[in-house]
Amino acid sequence: MASWNSIPLEITYETFGWLAFFSWSISFYPQVILNFRRKSVVGLNFDFVLLNLTKHSSYMIYNVCLYFSPVIQRQYFEKYGSGEMIPVAANDVAFSIHAVLLTAITLFQIVIFDRGTQKVSKISVGIVIAVWLIVAICFFIALPGQSWLWLISIFNSIQVFMTVIKYIPQAVMNFARKSTDGFSIGNILLDFVGGLANYAQMAVQSIDQNSWVNFYGNIGKTLLSLISIFFDIIFMCQHYVLYPAKKAAFRSKLEREGKEPLVKSLDETASENVKKTIHLNSL
Repeated sequence: MASWNSIPLEITYETFGWLAFFSWSISFYPQVILNFRRKSVVGLNFDFVLLNLTKHSSYMIYNVCLYFSPVIQRQYFEKYGSGEMIPVAANDVAFSIHAVLLTAITLFQIVIFDRGTQKVSKISVGIVIAVWLIVAICFFIALPGQSWLWLISIFNSIQVFMTVIKYIPQAVMNFARKSTDGFSIGNILLDFVGGLANYAQMAVQSIDQNSWVNFYGNIGKTLLSLISIFFDIIFMCQHYVLYPAKKAAFRSKLEREGKEPLVKSLDETASENVKKTIHLNSL
């Protein structure tokens, strides 16, 4: 296994890595806090959360297995060369475990808080079921030849695929509502910083090793950063450029709808009928 050639670059690598960890990890909390304060998840797309849980679960399995398994590490070196470094850092493992936990908490909030008329689409449920069926099939394919590096690469590919599609429902929903109310922009800003730091970390490692193997040896991490940055820019444009004037009006509407009872009491109904009768008699 290769070692670092430059101590300053190694320190820079660790700095960018933990900056990505803290930015991405903290990015989950604004949405969780917003949901808790409102006691509502209206405005948060449920497909986004469900797909996100599958994405982070796949990423966690890939990171944990490659970071801790000597067998998989040996297969990695056999494929890419013993002079290369493992493309998974401790911060990658810590982030992915934390991400699964916080996404699960957000999904639990969807279950217990006011959802309005929103629900998970059948398409997203079908995608998740299909993904895990594919994983089960791949496991039995890998089992005879102990092809564990190939198997975790499937998980890495899944997390890339889920990263591509998970943002689409929320972006479309914002466009349809012409508002980003209910969807935390703090999540997006921190996610953007994390994506930049994650990509910079990989670049620092490549510069030190004079090799770009870690970019395609862990293509999932590379695409994770680029795709996240791309959609974060879209969400920031929606929030700050396209729909800034819609937020206040939409929030007031939600508050009015939340305060107005869905079913009026019998006394209120009777009182309204009396008022109508008096008004008609006066005419």
